[in-house]
Formats: sequence, C-alpha cells, structure tokens
Amino acid sequence: MAQLGTRTAGETQTDRHIAMVEEHSAHNYAPLPVVIARGEGCWVTDVDGDKYLDMLSAYSAVNFGHNHTEIREAFTRQAHTLTLTSRAFHNDQFGPFCELITSITGYDMVLPMNTGAEAVETALKTARRWGYEVKGVEENKAEIICCTSNFHGRTITVISFSDDPCNGPFGPFTPGFRLVKYGAADALETAITPNTVGFLVEPIQGEGGINIPPDGYLTKCREICTKHNVLMMADEIQTGLARTGKLFAVQHENVRPDVLILGKALGGGVMPVSAVLADKEIMGVFDPGSHGSTFGGNPLACAVAMAALTILTRDNYADRAAELGTPFIERLKTIKSPLIKEVRGRGLLIGIELKPEAGGAKKFCKKLKEEGILCKESHDHVIRIAPPLIIEQKDLDWAFERIKRVLEEA
Repeated sequence: MAQLGTRTAGETQTDRHIAMVEEHSAHNYAPLPVVIARGEGCWVTDVDGDKYLDMLSAYSAVNFGHNHTEIREAFTRQAHTLTLTSRAFHNDQFGPFCELITSITGYDMVLPMNTGAEAVETALKTARRWGYEVKGVEENKAEIICCTSNFHGRTITVISFSDDPCNGPFGPFTPGFRLVKYGAADALETAITPNTVGFLVEPIQGEGGINIPPDGYLTKCREICTKHNVLMMADEIQTGLARTGKLFAVQHENVRPDVLILGKALGGGVMPVSAVLADKEIMGVFDPGSHGSTFGGNPLACAVAMAALTILTRDNYADRAAELGTPFIERLKTIKSPLIKEVRGRGLLIGIELKPEAGGAKKFCKKLKEEGILCKESHDHVIRIAPPLIIEQKDLDWAFERIKRVLEEA
C-alpha cells in the first residue's frame, strides 16, 4: 500500500521540481504539491519515492490504469512503424479505427480529433453547418443551447457559453449561444427558437461538481430535441467509456443523442484522442477542406484508441464500474461528518459535496494526499473521486478508511 514519510530533511526532489514549474510555467493551474514520476495500475510514485493511490485518473483519462500492458505495447508497436502522416494521405490504422469505433457506438461516421475541447468545437461546427444546409436556418443566425454550470473546455468559443467566473476576462466572446438551467427540461423547450440547431449537454456534469440531473431529464430533452428538429449533442468526454457503469452515461436513460462527443479515456491514458460521432445525414455535411486536424486520426493515436476500445468492451469495464462504484457510494454515505452536505455519483464517478462552513474541498484533498490518496476538488466544495476502473476492492477499502478518517476528524 502507500509508502509515505520517506523524505529527508531539507530540500527534496519535489521541492526542486515545483520550484522549476513556479519559475518557468504559466500559473494556470494550482496542483497539489506532489510530483509524480512513475505509475503502475492505480498507484503512482513521486520523485521522492512516496506512493499514492490515484483517485482522479487524470479526470477519467486513465480509466485503464497507468502503464496498461496491452495499451503500452500497442503504442510501442506503432511507434516503431509509423507515427504521423497528416490527413493529406491515408494511413493503415485510420480505417480500422473508424470501423471499430462506429461499430461499438452504433453511429455511421466519426470525425477524429485530439483534445476534448477540439471535439466540442467540432460538434459545434457540425451543428451549425447542419442547421444551415439541412434544417434551413438563415446563415449566421444559428443558435446552440447549453447548460448552466457546464464545462466543455477552455477555448474562446467554449468559454463563451460558460457561466464559470474563472473564464474571464477573455472577451469579446463568440455569439450564438444561450444558457438554460441544467436539469430543467422545460427551460430547454422554452429557449428553443426557429434558429436553434443544437443542444449541448453533459449527461453528468463533472467539473460542475458531479451534478446528476433528475431522473428522466435526458429522456425529456431527447423528446424535445426530436420535436423541434434540434440536434441533441452529448458531451461524454469524461462520463463516456464505462466511467459511470454504462458504456455511455446517456444509456442510463436509454437515450441516443444525435451527436456523441468522446475523449479522455479514448486515448488509453497514453495519447490525446477525441472523436465526434453521428449518422451520415448529420456528419455528411462536411466536405474536403471544411474541417481538419494535422494530428487528428494519426496512426499512433488510432492504434492506441483501438487497443483501448478493445480492452474496454472485452473486459466489461462498464459492469466493473457499476459493481464497484454503487456499494462504494453507499459506504461513503455512512461517513458521519457534519461537514458533508451530500454524497452523489454513478459508477466510479463520485462527488462528496461539503457544506460552506467546511472552508472548501481543496484543504481536504491536501489532507488526503498526506494519507496517500490523490483526488481533486470540483467547484470549490466537492471532492471528486474517480479512480481507474481497474481498481481492486481492497484498494477501495483502504481508501475508504482514510477518507472516513479525514472527514470525521475534521
């Protein structure tokens, strides 16, 4: 298990690494004071030899654990043959990747990108062009509806429809977006106009604080979008690929969005890989030159993504997340602390919301780090718990005792 307290007096390797970052890196993050050097499965080791249980999984990008043998081998094999061609040429990994991901997801076509934000931007472009060419909206009038407390990335256009105060001052912002209350389907229908081409929604809001909408919300949104000929676009970058106990979080309500956005775990914790999926009548609006990416669909990324998708489905990661996550959530609910407002989650995506008098979640994440557990705060007051999906029950038991102690002793 965790091996802490091995550091000697004086300046440590951790201190030196953090000093370099402080001096030479833009200060756009405030990470916990740990410098990870190695990872194996659910455990990571820092530069001073201290070992920690990873309960964040790089925001669900490391669903397979660190240094997964098959994914590492797929990366290495491809790295020895061909890494990049750009889409100016075909490569022998792209076609098989497209065939595999469309067969698994049930959509006709895929448009691969690299990061989650790029995939969201691609989905927005898809919806706008579909609106003009298929729905018949007047050019430059298209509107896309988004939700309060959303998080879809950090680009200028994406933060243009965010209500997070951290996203300023970066204006002027991109027009064409409207915000409605998350979880309120009636608000969505009220906001729709003849110019509405898309509705972008997270089935569960991750950065927003592990916010789970009311039962039936996604179903109602699906009905409203169909009724008004609006594309329902599900951002499953964090919730997708088995994290919540289903392959995709929308499947908890048997909903099929028009556009599916994937990222994070698609790269197996090795490569930045993202994708937008839709049927031909939607994705078919693109023609040569209308969108692209030098690295999107590169052979190295495709090889890694195919390995990740194969392992994910073969080893039933979704069932594992449900079987481990549901009882773990119930155990967390037994923690007796007056500082806890609510424990909520689905599968192995879990949030412990603290009351305002707790003074924020970050200090508890720091205390958990001293106990050998790495996790992250979301929206100031929520401790996010999202371990790799390969985690063992004994590790969850070990983590529970420490989480319980930190919160009850506070």
